Amino acid sequence: MLPNFSYVRAKSLEEALGHLSSPEVRIHAGGTDLLGCLREEVFKVEKIVSISGLKELKGIGETEDGGLRIGALTTITEIAENPLIQKRYTALAQGASEVASPQLRNQGTLGGNICQKPRCWYYRGDFHCLRKGGETCYAVAGENRFHCIFGGDMCYIVHPSDTAPALMAFGAKVRIAGPKGFKTVFIEEFFVPPSRDVTRETILEANELVVEILLPPPAHGVRSSYRKVRARRSWDFALAGVALVLQFHGDAVADGRVVLSGAAPVPWRSVEVEKIILGKRLDAETVALASRAVVKGAEPLEQNGYKLPLFQGMMEEELEAIAKA
Repeated sequence: MLPNFSYVRAKSLEEALGHLSSPEVRIHAGGTDLLGCLREEVFKVEKIVSISGLKELKGIGETEDGGLRIGALTTITEIAENPLIQKRYTALAQGASEVASPQLRNQGTLGGNICQKPRCWYYRGDFHCLRKGGETCYAVAGENRFHCIFGGDMCYIVHPSDTAPALMAFGAKVRIAGPKGFKTVFIEEFFVPPSRDVTRETILEANELVVEILLPPPAHGVRSSYRKVRARRSWDFALAGVALVLQFHGDAVADGRVVLSGAAPVPWRSVEVEKIILGKRLDAETVALASRAVVKGAEPLEQNGYKLPLFQGMMEEELEAIAKA
């Protein structure tokens, strides 16, 4: 059952920001995560501020330097189906196409997708866990088969977004609006790991909101892909996933990023894999070494050790596929 709250439809970005003076005010964009959080009493709310009518926060367009600007209110379906993104930022289009179900992709927004709350059943349930200000992460000794194998450090959620790993692999930036104006940060600086603050997912303050995502122009020779492994074809979040953005010079990997999903509380950059493939041809030996390295440093919980061979097999298949692309 939804709690009682007031509802405001902002007519401008300035008006929306003017309402965000209290932590118990929440933004409504697509609403696909907000409504679930309200029903599950994940947080308290006194006022909902809708920004769904702000046209300046919508749309996809090229920037002066040849990159791309995506408004925070652009739907996941629009991203998945955009010809420019499909051609130049393939991993992002593939990641967007893997989000939830068609209905949710039609409604959900890119800003909401990267800002969504964790799907941990303890956080979403009737448990006063660490992330809610409590003293215990119930996943440590509880049902943890879907939890993280990297970066847990007190809280063992996995980041739920399929677009965020691709955005990080492309070196995207997030533009944020607040009462003091605008600021832009790299997306890897946008997410907050539990070791820094166990109660937060992003750097957003209560009076700030995401307005757009900025993608740099793709380098010559770049190939990219996103792979998601899940229990069911739709709805499910990633058990394991990987975004590859690799720049090739001839047959060798000249540069690139490997970012995992379903692995950690934030999109997890696999530096170990990057070190192995950099400057190398993706032959059988290199791929085998990289597939073993992807789980280096992993610390599985009692019930999620299956993720180790899952990530290894997925990494092997995806590196082989992108080498042939």
